[in-house]
Amino acid sequence: MRALLGRTRRQIFRVVAAGAASIPYIGLSKNSASAQAQNAKVVVLYKTPTDAAAFDKYYFDNHVGIAKKMPGLRKYEVSQGVVGTPAGPSGIHLVAMLEFDDMAAVQRAFASPEGKAAADDLRNFASGGVDLLMFDTRDA
Repeated sequence: MRALLGRTRRQIFRVVAAGAASIPYIGLSKNSASAQAQNAKVVVLYKTPTDAAAFDKYYFDNHVGIAKKMPGLRKYEVSQGVVGTPAGPSGIHLVAMLEFDDMAAVQRAFASPEGKAAADDLRNFASGGVDLLMFDTRDA
């Protein structure tokens, strides 16, 4: 993720389109007793688009089908309804949560032709911008 710091959204799209394998992952060692990874998640924050109805139609009619073809994808969930904060509106239109076995699986998925197709497809509907967060999870 450090490779994404200080980059513009356009540069991040290029990094993701080039494959997440090019993104060095810095996290807790899986060998650490305090870091028993359960799986890896990718959280995609879609910011408010210029046309929400067009975004929703394209996202559910086209993009979901493209993204679900990524190898290693175990689960795909999206937010329902308003994405808010304790202070009110968030500026986020939709949150997608993708689950993989581990960060290596995330990297393989985004480096695959299917992952590159999903990243390339963002330009077709994500007019408000996109932030991607990738991380291992563990029980707390």
